[in-house]
Amino acid sequence: MGRDGIGADLAGHTGADRAAVTAQGRGAGVNRDEIGADLAGLAGLAEPTRRALYLYVRDQGSAVSRDEAAAGVGVPRHKAKFHLDKLVGDGLLEVEFARRTGRQGPGAGRPAKLYRRAAREFSVTLPQRSYELAGRLMARGIAGAGGAGRPVAESLDDAAREQGRGLAAEVLRRAGDDPAPEVLQAAARSVLDEQGYATRADGTFANCPFHALVAEHTDLVCGMNLAIVEGMLGGLPPLPVAAVLDPGEGRCCVRLAAAGRADP
Repeated sequence: MGRDGIGADLAGHTGADRAAVTAQGRGAGVNRDEIGADLAGLAGLAEPTRRALYLYVRDQGSAVSRDEAAAGVGVPRHKAKFHLDKLVGDGLLEVEFARRTGRQGPGAGRPAKLYRRAAREFSVTLPQRSYELAGRLMARGIAGAGGAGRPVAESLDDAAREQGRGLAAEVLRRAGDDPAPEVLQAAARSVLDEQGYATRADGTFANCPFHALVAEHTDLVCGMNLAIVEGMLGGLPPLPVAAVLDPGEGRCCVRLAAAGRADP
C-alpha cells in the first residue's frame, strides 16, 4: 500500500492485473453504482482459495478448465467451480468454450468451459489519483515534441488542453440543451470531481490527481492541471470563472476564480 491509497496489488504483480477504478469513478461518465461492486470484487481476493485460483489462472499461458485449476491449487472440483464462477462474476476472470480433444462434428462432445484472466483492470486509490492519465499525457507530450522539434512542456500543454476539451464535451452532454450558466457550472464541477479534483464551493480543488508527481515536477504538473481545466473551460460557452494557479497546502495548485480576477 502506497501513501496515496489502497492498491489491489496481487502478489507483487501490477500492469494488467490492476485497473483504474477509483474512489470517485473511472473518468467522466462513470456509473457510481458500479463502484461498490468493483470494491466487492477486489475484496473477494482476500479469500485464500479464490486468490489462489485467480493467481493460478493468471499465470497460465492459456485458458484452463475447472479440473486443471482445482488440481493446480489442490482443492476439490466443486470448490474450484464455486470460486472460479465468483471470479467471473466479479469481472476478474473471463470464460470461453473450446473442445480440448481436437475432435469436431457429431460425437466430439460438448466444448469445455475454460477460464482466463480478464482484460479489465482494477485499482482503488483514496484520495483519487490519475497517474495513468498523467503518463498518457506526458507520453503524448514527448512524442509531439520529438516529431515537431518543440519543447516538451509546450507539447504537453497541448495534450492537456486536448484532454480538457474532451471533458468539455461531457459537460455539455450533461448540461443538456441551452443550459443556464449555473447548470453548466454544476455540470463542470461534477466532471472535474470525477477526474479527482474534488471541487469546493470557494473554487479551490481539495485534491490533485497527480499528487505524487508534484514534489519533483511542480511546474510541469501544475501546468498540466491548469491546461486541463483551461481546455475544459475553453470548450464551453463563456462562464463567469477562469482557471488560475494558486498553490496552497493540502490542495491542488489550480482554482476557479471569478473571471477577470486572479487574486486569492
